[in-house]
Amino acid sequence: MRQYSPDLTPPWKKPKPVPEVPADPGLVVEEPSTGFCGAVIRCEAGTVTLEDRFGKHRVFPLEPRGFLLEGRVVTLVRPSNAPVRPTRTASGSVTVPGARARVARAGRIYVEGRHDAELVERVWGDDLRIEGVVVEYLEGVDDLPSIVSSFSPGPDARLGVLVDHLVPGTKEWRIAESVTSEHALVVGHPYIDVWEAVKPSSVGIREWPRIPHGEDWKKGVCRALGWPENTGEAWQRILSRVRSYKDLEPELLGRVEELIDFVTDQP
Repeated sequence: MRQYSPDLTPPWKKPKPVPEVPADPGLVVEEPSTGFCGAVIRCEAGTVTLEDRFGKHRVFPLEPRGFLLEGRVVTLVRPSNAPVRPTRTASGSVTVPGARARVARAGRIYVEGRHDAELVERVWGDDLRIEGVVVEYLEGVDDLPSIVSSFSPGPDARLGVLVDHLVPGTKEWRIAESVTSEHALVVGHPYIDVWEAVKPSSVGIREWPRIPHGEDWKKGVCRALGWPENTGEAWQRILSRVRSYKDLEPELLGRVEELIDFVTDQP
């Protein structure tokens, strides 16, 4: 007959049971031995991948009592096979399950060009559809005052404009200052082009090159980085590395959020 030894461990020395928590996408936990804190982006057999606020990924084993959730020890387990909805949009907003796109508002957000519009759609598209905000592009700001005048912004049709390279003393700055309607808001970021608003680390480069004044900036960037001088392909390469707001510089993030708030904050 097989003999069994009794468990003589004192009750106060036995580890207390901890909750099992499904490793659903978006769940934020900390791995205590390394201090790495991030959101779950992938859970596979025996491992979980976390992404921190800087976009860095780390893979950890799914071990008992292996993580902290809001300061409490938990055991992460693989989620069920049921489809899991994202808990956050690319802009960081809480996902609204089942939300339908709102009928477009009379208000609009204008950006300078197609690349700007594609980047805004990439990160804020879900939010804009829920709010019913349409984004259009200007192809430059030289005619901004006449465009604003033609739009005729009012209390129920606010206009927000995002301008590249909005730095005091520049041509863009003087044009923006000439827009005086209380129902129009012109804001901008300091970058020569919206490409620079994507974090270099997200693109896989150390920094954005400095291009001499007078040289085509985008083509100069391609040459400096050793990329083919096809700015369309270069932009698609950059855009493909943008997964969420974490891949963008705060100087752009704050301005777009400001415009969305302005256009949607109506009586």
